[in-house]
Amino acid sequence: MSINEELLEKLACPGCKGDLRLSETGDTLLCDSCALSFPIKDDIPIMLLDEATKL
Repeated sequence: MSINEELLEKLACPGCKGDLRLSETGDTLLCDSCALSFPIKDDIPIMLLDEATKL
């Protein structure tokens, strides 16, 4: 199951407060401004800067 489009519109990057987009594989949220990737585990986005990885 992928992230709901309505939820994706409400989520913002915790670093820059910018928009996020879903990766092509659907398992991460990407912030192009910060060049960070946030994992999605068990259909729950993990929006912690400590859990993010650099793109």
